[in-house]
Amino acid sequence: MSGPPPAAPPPGTSRSSWYVGVLAVIILGYILLNTLRNEGPGSLGPTAGRQIPPFAAPAVLSSLEGNANVATPGHTNKRVGSRPACALRGRDIVNSCELGHSSPLVLGFFFTRGAQCGASFDAMQRLARRHPAVHFAGVIVGGDRDDARKLVREHGWTFPIAFDEDGRVSTIYGIAVCPEVVLAYPGGAVRETLVGKDADLAAGVARLEKASRARGWRPGR
Repeated sequence: MSGPPPAAPPPGTSRSSWYVGVLAVIILGYILLNTLRNEGPGSLGPTAGRQIPPFAAPAVLSSLEGNANVATPGHTNKRVGSRPACALRGRDIVNSCELGHSSPLVLGFFFTRGAQCGASFDAMQRLARRHPAVHFAGVIVGGDRDDARKLVREHGWTFPIAFDEDGRVSTIYGIAVCPEVVLAYPGGAVRETLVGKDADLAAGVARLEKASRARGWRPGR
């Protein structure tokens, strides 16, 4: 038994161009499907339950220059870093592995161009005093480093802040908007990502600390 005849192209359209259009739709659909299946971070930050991507980046107020190291064991090269990021420590380095190893971590992102993110870092500064056992850190993405240093000093932000010169840290974290704050359990597993000015950061940090305690974490242990 023969199947139904193929659909006719719309009036005024040649059969060949119609087939090309249908093929393009199929290809785009395939690309979209594979994009959705991708296990990397999305535009709303890293996936809950997964480990935060490791990075070691220059502290914004330091004199250390260069792009962030985002290399992982077994994946080192000139582009991401010649040594695993977790192995790089020092006073001039902000290291996500060190910050999130034994304490809950609140990691905020700040874009110096085209966004107003200062309020979220101001809130983090206040919350750091209320939650002394929780580690707070920030990443300033791109822009002029002297301007970034000026912002840090003017606002009085005292928690560790990295300078992500070429945006590779924000890229591996899937950060697309500002403000955006990643909350992670001790050990680095992501609990949630708070996005936008309407997100209640104080409530999120309280949830993170309470849930971390429920998982067995105790300050100073």
